[in-house]
Amino acid sequence: MAKLTKKQKEAASKIEKNKLYSLKDASSLLKTVASAKFDESVDIAVRLGVDPRKANQMVRGVVTLPHGTGKDVRVLALVTPDKEAEAKAAGADFVGLDDYLQKIKDGWTDVDVIITMPAVMGKLGPLGRILGPRGLMPNPKTGTVTMEVGKAVAEVKAGKIDFKVDKTGIVHAGIGKVSFDADKIVDNAHEIIQTLIKLKPTAAKGTYIKSIHLSSTMSPAIALDPKAV
Repeated sequence: MAKLTKKQKEAASKIEKNKLYSLKDASSLLKTVASAKFDESVDIAVRLGVDPRKANQMVRGVVTLPHGTGKDVRVLALVTPDKEAEAKAAGADFVGLDDYLQKIKDGWTDVDVIITMPAVMGKLGPLGRILGPRGLMPNPKTGTVTMEVGKAVAEVKAGKIDFKVDKTGIVHAGIGKVSFDADKIVDNAHEIIQTLIKLKPTAAKGTYIKSIHLSSTMSPAIALDPKAV
């Protein structure tokens, strides 16, 4: 096991063992234990009482964070020429089609989100082995395959994120930056937690939200009281 640095030990000492914090207290505490010289990302990890191996217990969705992610999201719009102006006006960083499809085939994936149109999905199919593992394959369920290209680009730029429960039953998501006011971290965390509650599968039995942890890029995780949120 790797040894903790002096800063890591100091941060860990500020977090009471076995204590379940309120969302408000955890958000404030997180700002004091983050010690990196850069603006660390704030992450939330929610363990759900579901079995992701069963299709009727898969949890996946989208949420628009009230205060955004604090991250400059790079968006590629793979669209036909008649939609290029719309995508550019909405703030897409890269706009085009065949040239970018070729770049992706050659290994380029330097974007965070790809938005496209139903008519283009056929061309994206063969690139699934490249885009899939990186979480970049557009999906109608997350609003990244749509005819309303401009709207989709604007929403992603404003803080819309998609999430999916992993094979261990945990949903991970970036919900802001340490530089955010504690209240903004609270709002963003509350939004994704409430969205997860609404998405509870009918097949899920027993306790649905088993645990919630808040952390920054370099800090220890802070356990939240699920009942309090």
